[in-house]
Amino acid sequence: QVQLVEFGGGLVQAGGSLRLSCTASGRSFRTLTIAWFRQAPGKEREFVAYFSSGRTILYENAVKGRFTISRDNDKNTVYLQMNSLKPEDTAVYSCAGGQGPFALTVAETYTYWGQGTQVTVAS
Repeated sequence: QVQLVEFGGGLVQAGGSLRLSCTASGRSFRTLTIAWFRQAPGKEREFVAYFSSGRTILYENAVKGRFTISRDNDKNTVYLQMNSLKPEDTAVYSCAGGQGPFALTVAETYTYWGQGTQVTVAS
């Protein structure tokens, strides 16, 4: 079993930055692909970024160039650095873990989920 815990959400002004972290425990972190998803009120959950166990990275187009995903296997942690935040980035951000290897932008691919952390960007 894997437990994922997110930290780092909060309230920020448009143009500001936040860094989210997702720390895993319970089994070998190195074998997992870790992704971030977000869900805004009244909207479906959407893919944000993933960092695969094979060190492949992919971003959703709306965050490309503003968000950076990274991982530290020694700390069992994946980070999401979010810069130039916009009000439309407001959502609950959740990290997810799974072994893929396919459909890594699809939420149903992932077995393990964190509890989510709220990110609110004020205009």
